[in-house]
Amino acid sequence: MRFYFNDAALLCALGHQRSEILGALQRGDRSGLVASDEFTPGRPLYLGRVGAELPELPDAWAAYRCRNNRLLLAAARQLETTLFEMTARYGADRIGVVLGTSTSGVRNSELALQALAETGAIPAGFHYKQQQMGAGADFLAGYLGLGGPHYTVSTACSSSGKAILSARRLLDLDLCDAVLVGGADSLCGLTVNGFAALESVSKGLCRPFGAGRDGINLGEAAALFVMSRVPGPVALLGAAATSDAHHFSAPDPAGVAVAAAMRQALEQARLDTAQVDYVNLHGTATPLNDAMESRAVHEVFGGRVPVGSSKGMTGHTLGTAAALELGFCWLLLTDANPAGALIPNVNDADDDPALPQLNWVRPGQTLGRPVAVCQSNSFAFGGSNVSIVVARA
Repeated sequence: MRFYFNDAALLCALGHQRSEILGALQRGDRSGLVASDEFTPGRPLYLGRVGAELPELPDAWAAYRCRNNRLLLAAARQLETTLFEMTARYGADRIGVVLGTSTSGVRNSELALQALAETGAIPAGFHYKQQQMGAGADFLAGYLGLGGPHYTVSTACSSSGKAILSARRLLDLDLCDAVLVGGADSLCGLTVNGFAALESVSKGLCRPFGAGRDGINLGEAAALFVMSRVPGPVALLGAAATSDAHHFSAPDPAGVAVAAAMRQALEQARLDTAQVDYVNLHGTATPLNDAMESRAVHEVFGGRVPVGSSKGMTGHTLGTAAALELGFCWLLLTDANPAGALIPNVNDADDDPALPQLNWVRPGQTLGRPVAVCQSNSFAFGGSNVSIVVARA
């Protein structure tokens, strides 16, 4: 059975409209990464913040008010027409919601605890639901009146990728006829200082697969799809998850499980590597991850297929990264991209010669024809790996 992504909504440091984001991706635009010491006083770090004006949650949903849910609401509003059509076709009880996140609204708790320390009182508008991992799915299902299964997956940076696999399972088991799937993560002190404590943040702009790479830039984003069995512009051909459990935060240097995820996704898609036009790499710009991924990708694809990491433009959006970057692939595969623009690997032309040499995409590079098939990788702490293959329908 084949499943489709009927519509997509994306917000990230590159913009909040699909055409705006596609243009910025093709140019290799890094302007969305801006130095800030908001979370690390006296130590500015480059962060990828969503610049769009976000809608406020209505009073009836005050208990869910946080930036994470405002990002989700902004994305969901872009999908209203498609959601209305699916609801009219199947009924609200047949539409589910599955999201991925790593932080939810924990920023609200940070601010509430700061206020408690400074004033002795927690702000009146604070509610614990704002930081609960399941808050986004609960809010969207309730706000949109969707009665199907709704829940959140939190597996660090593979979260929204796992959510897509879960949505596919709901459709495959006929528990839903359509699923609103994706994720959101917003910037917060816990994340920024946590990665800083791991010495995983870059001192400047991140350089995926660069010789001078020294860590990530963090970012925030929301990405949502309407997924169903109804034919749409982009088809989900294969999606696989593996786990290597090598280390709590470091990847298995050999990348065996990562290569297995890519191969399994291709087997499900019934494609060979020569049929893939572009591979979106996880590409965090950390020394260990990029070394491992380049090795695994070269093992599976050799050096032929065009590859790149978009994190040099958006930052690493954590639990949303898988859905956001699959959304970038969605843009490549649609009629909005007739020349076959690809997503460049932006690292200031600093490719690491010590890594297996891959076919790095450069800004402005195109296929000269429509893109037919993309594969997208996402990895997380603990060795949680996801690889997804999508195609122009």
